[in-house]
Amino acid sequence: MLAKCADQRDTAVMPPIDLIVNGTAVSAAVPDSTTLLHVLREHLNLKGTRFGCGVEQCGCFLVMVEGAAEKSCTKPIWSVAGKAVTTVEGLGTRDRSHPLQIAFLEEQAGQCGYCLAGILIAAKALLDSNPSPSRSEVAEALDGNICRCGSHNRIIRAVQKAGEMLRRNPMP
Repeated sequence: MLAKCADQRDTAVMPPIDLIVNGTAVSAAVPDSTTLLHVLREHLNLKGTRFGCGVEQCGCFLVMVEGAAEKSCTKPIWSVAGKAVTTVEGLGTRDRSHPLQIAFLEEQAGQCGYCLAGILIAAKALLDSNPSPSRSEVAEALDGNICRCGSHNRIIRAVQKAGEMLRRNPMP
């Protein structure tokens, strides 16, 4: 399935930029300076990744690009041409939730939820490289994610719990 994006504010015809988002090939016909976050939210209707501060300081904008956590709020769309992007919506499905999603629900590790998409992506990047993180390693990995609700202890417990789940049953 090929999704098409077009920036209606710009009348210039742009060559489409192709990428893979959550396993689906998409083509975005937007100016090169358009951010990945803008394409995800406004053209692909993937609202999980949030706009926070706009200057790479809050962490709610994180997505995985080729398996690494990246800042989508300032990343120009051209920089991800041909690459695989995973948003929070792509972590798991209703039938097969990612252990992070399960653990965050079990630990009640969120309140308002605004920051959780970025935290989940940062936690996934951590667990992909270190499936047995210590409390301090989790705290360090999530240091760039601002959460104002005070859920930090539950978030750290949830990340460690997800690591335990992944060690028992690795995801494909």
